[in-house]
Amino acid sequence: MRLGFVGTGTIASAVVRGLAREGHAITVSERGARHSAALAAEIPDLAVAGNQGVVDASDVVFLGLLPEAAPEILSGLRFRPGQRVISFMAGVDLAEVAALCAPAGASALMLPFPGIAQGGSPILAMGDTDLVALIFGSTNTVFTVPDAAQMQTYLSAQAVLSPAVAMVGAAAEWMAARGVDAGTGEAFLRLLVGSSLQSSACAPMIAALNTPGGYNQRLRVHMEHAGTPEALKAGLDKLAGEKSEGN
Repeated sequence: MRLGFVGTGTIASAVVRGLAREGHAITVSERGARHSAALAAEIPDLAVAGNQGVVDASDVVFLGLLPEAAPEILSGLRFRPGQRVISFMAGVDLAEVAALCAPAGASALMLPFPGIAQGGSPILAMGDTDLVALIFGSTNTVFTVPDAAQMQTYLSAQAVLSPAVAMVGAAAEWMAARGVDAGTGEAFLRLLVGSSLQSSACAPMIAALNTPGGYNQRLRVHMEHAGTPEALKAGLDKLAGEKSEGN
């Protein structure tokens, strides 16, 4: 497929890296010069062009713009009928995208995560999720979101990633303070948590780790008594009531 990226930031770059192995003709925008130069140096046959050049070269155009910058940038571009547009812009609905990109069609809102560069990542999508799955589904898992309210819930809940990573980092620091090599300790914990979550749903895993008096049970109970679950849910409630500004 002929795929183009208007706006080449961190997330768009991760998407491009994930697609580079798939044989597509990819054109990225000069906007985000550091990222586009790095991609061009890394990926053979990748094209770099101005925003209009990206649109002209592509059948599917991805928008990786900041929402507040999108109207000014897109108003100066000439899209064509039959083009399909997939937006990465959280908080900008498909009707707004359609108005900005007419006469092209606003096909989908897609929210990728950095792991898409390697594959095996979740992707949140609204709209033409069949198109998103066609492009990305062979190496990633597309989660179809039916409406904006549920998208906001997903966006809020995905923020659990940062505190989860921080907890693993804090545990690795604790290990290092007791003589364990810092890199080795962190690598152990990352593999432990990542592989465990991949292998089982949460409820049965907690049940399996609930040996009375065991290390896992005692630490979980300690954190429950410290109010961690309630603090997490309160934070999610606050996020769900606010407009998202990204991951």
